[in-house]
Amino acid sequence: MRIDSGTIEGGTGTDVEDVSAFRARAAEWLAATMPPAVPNRARGGDDSIAIWDRARELQRILHAGGFAGLVFPKQYGGQGLTVAHQRAFNELCGPYEMPLLLNVPSFTIMAATLLDFGTEEQKRRHIPAILRGDEVWVQFLSEPSGGSDLASARTRATRDGDHFVLNGAKVWSSAAFVADYAMILARTNWDVPKHRGLTMFIVQVHQPGITVNRIKQVDGSAEFCEEFFTDVVVPEADILGRENDGWTVATTLLAHEKNAVGGGSPYISGATALIERQDPIGELVELAGGPAALEDGHLAELVGEAIMLQEVRKHTIASVAARMARGEMQAPASAVLKLFDATSHMRTSDISVELAGSGAASNSGLAGRYLMRQARCLAGGSNEIQRNIISERVLGMPREAAADRDVPFRELGASRTSRA
Repeated sequence: MRIDSGTIEGGTGTDVEDVSAFRARAAEWLAATMPPAVPNRARGGDDSIAIWDRARELQRILHAGGFAGLVFPKQYGGQGLTVAHQRAFNELCGPYEMPLLLNVPSFTIMAATLLDFGTEEQKRRHIPAILRGDEVWVQFLSEPSGGSDLASARTRATRDGDHFVLNGAKVWSSAAFVADYAMILARTNWDVPKHRGLTMFIVQVHQPGITVNRIKQVDGSAEFCEEFFTDVVVPEADILGRENDGWTVATTLLAHEKNAVGGGSPYISGATALIERQDPIGELVELAGGPAALEDGHLAELVGEAIMLQEVRKHTIASVAARMARGEMQAPASAVLKLFDATSHMRTSDISVELAGSGAASNSGLAGRYLMRQARCLAGGSNEIQRNIISERVLGMPREAAADRDVPFRELGASRTSRA
């Protein structure tokens, strides 16, 4: 599926509703139907089940009104509209409570990857359920011993007739405790180089053989999870893509993830960019002590820097997305969005604390965001990984040396293959 600036290939044709008419209809419906936005409610990172239940409830309201999955094809439960319609809808949603938690990863990463690689049965089974709010999805990629090297996965899926038996462990899975389904990358061939022996599977999260533990984070929340798999049976029909070609699926999934985290995904619904509600410029001015405080040249420079970062981020998203749509930049260019999002968020968090001064210690929301600011530089791939992707795959610089390239995974060490 190719995304461009106006439509998504495979949608409806000339019968698409005029964007201006759609905007007017959506504005009327939102005002009559959706509850007002809840001040200071986080878009994500919340570890209570209640807020996820609320997100599902809000999504069902959107679905009933015909405003769920605007750019998803009609045959899979969407509205078959264009990116321009989604953008117009997003611009209207600021005053209303929206199910933003479902954007990442369910809509922008998982459903997008299903569109790219799912069988017809898989897409018809799962995408409508995701758009209704009936299914929350998560990704099972990282492993305790793998670090940023996802291709070194040791979680194994052993074929047994028409199904596979899954054993191993995953970690750093956001909101797995509330998820219904996951995409999991597992090793199915140990006798080929690491990238060639992986398969992506669809797996139901809460079933016998899967243990989900929550991980307490530095801010006291417990959204991250770790998972352990013991003889979990996965039908062959739940392979996503082709057997032993899971890395192809994974790289596309990761591109969708970078687009989502960087703010450039066309599947984002309810917000023009997910960061904008979390770091509004108005809040920075308030932290500084109000407009009068900006007479202090240093405070004014800090607020100005934050405004500049937000503007550059907005235009970077627009530029990269448009060039990717025209084929001038390929999927790895999404790393540009991810890297700038992380670094600008980190700097804006630091600016917020400096503006607040000693008051930062008593501002629980600000303190929590500051403690978690580094997470933005890790989630979706670390800054260092993004810089490597940009240098090697966008700028065409020489690749780093890799001792394990073209070496069968089984030969990479007993610690990696003892459970094969």
